[in-house]
Amino acid sequence: MSELKPVALWFRDDLRLADQPAVHAAAATGAPVFAFYILDETSGQRALGGASRWWLHNSLAALKQDLAKRGCDLHLFRGDARELAPAIVESVDARAIFWTRRYGAHDIAFDTQIKAHLKEKGVDVHSSNGQLLLEPWQVKSKTGDPYRVFTPYWRAAREGMAVPPHLSAPKKLPAPGKLNTAPWSKKNLAATGLDNLQLLPHHPDWAGGLREKWTPGEAGAQKRLAHFIDQALKDYATGRDFADRQSTSLLSAHLRFGEISPRQIWRAMQHALESGAIDPRNGDKFLAEVGWREFSYHLLFYNPDLAIKNFNQRFDAFSWPHENKAHLLAWQRGLTGYPIVDAGMRELWQTGYMHNRVRMIAASFLIKHLMIDWRTGEKWFWDTLCDADPANNAASWQWVAGSGADASPYFRIFNPIIQGEKFDPVGNYVRKYVPELKKLDSKFIHKPWMAPAETLRAAGVTLGNSYPHSVVDHGAARERALAAFASMK
Repeated sequence: MSELKPVALWFRDDLRLADQPAVHAAAATGAPVFAFYILDETSGQRALGGASRWWLHNSLAALKQDLAKRGCDLHLFRGDARELAPAIVESVDARAIFWTRRYGAHDIAFDTQIKAHLKEKGVDVHSSNGQLLLEPWQVKSKTGDPYRVFTPYWRAAREGMAVPPHLSAPKKLPAPGKLNTAPWSKKNLAATGLDNLQLLPHHPDWAGGLREKWTPGEAGAQKRLAHFIDQALKDYATGRDFADRQSTSLLSAHLRFGEISPRQIWRAMQHALESGAIDPRNGDKFLAEVGWREFSYHLLFYNPDLAIKNFNQRFDAFSWPHENKAHLLAWQRGLTGYPIVDAGMRELWQTGYMHNRVRMIAASFLIKHLMIDWRTGEKWFWDTLCDADPANNAASWQWVAGSGADASPYFRIFNPIIQGEKFDPVGNYVRKYVPELKKLDSKFIHKPWMAPAETLRAAGVTLGNSYPHSVVDHGAARERALAAFASMK
């Protein structure tokens, strides 16, 4: 009996096998599966930042191994997916293709174009939701409008939540027996090796801290979730804001690349809640954070320029001062003279991650103390965060700026001294990432300029030398920001 015509399985931001509707549907056909990934940096999509590229390399390596165990290969391509995807499908004579939906305007237009082209060629196209609990259009207010405030959005989303059963990873996923690649050269196709995608940094290799902290891939994501539920979740509701504790999930990058689904997290939380293994306050608080991710995609779907345009158009009237390059560089390098800000920015550079509370402090400092456009900060986080997400990153920066949905009011200006003393009370977080202050007394670690000269000498700190003077005075910066934002009225 002749082999069934193959089906194509296109991986994008869904690099896992379990609870992956596209994988499940492709396997259910019983046909050989041609699995592929395209690194597209030419079609106008936003290019990944450096930290995300590092993560992607390792995630693809893990997925390739997981597929190989099931008899399937992951074919890697580089180029314009609008041209490559149809050419790949035609070249392998696939009768159908399966992929996970995306929600940015560019992505939707992109996928619509490819879908129409393939259908004209007689190829069945199947897209599914493998990225969210609920798709953006599934949650609307009673008037039928998109939500602009998180709390009513999340209330409505939870009321309509019906998480489908878990989809196990297929035990086998056979590849096509004979693959004729001869026509590929005529179609300008060229499958390549993972290293040839050039996702890793080389000159210099700055990823040592990332390698030390993270294990990208589906197995790493599941291990991280299990550890979070068993350990950190017990203190989540109160501990999540403390930078000196490990009370957060550290799942954000795994979610960003689809190594774990929000539905898997939801089911795990519900199981832990129903079994009495966790306090409902902790479980509900964490699920609300998953909800913020959902809300961010809701915002992105209805506001496709979320990363470059103010959600609240009133902020278009705000005139940002001429960007102070020295201040921006000090912020990027963690040399502002405010220890909690500097610790966060150095954690980001070393690990590709920053504690969530500190993200808010650092973002507020850039926008309101240094008066630098939130879009500049969003771009820096996009390049340096492993979990740089097209919805979360933009929505969160706008929230801090006051220009976003359900935003922190513009007059809420984080005091970096008080924030440090409250959420890193002993200074352990600062000592870890700003080692030049590690011997400084806890009383002064968040305000070294107030330490007596003898205390500074004993700690080996020389302000302006071993650690910088503050780039701005908090009180003066606060008044300047308030005056500038008030001028919008």
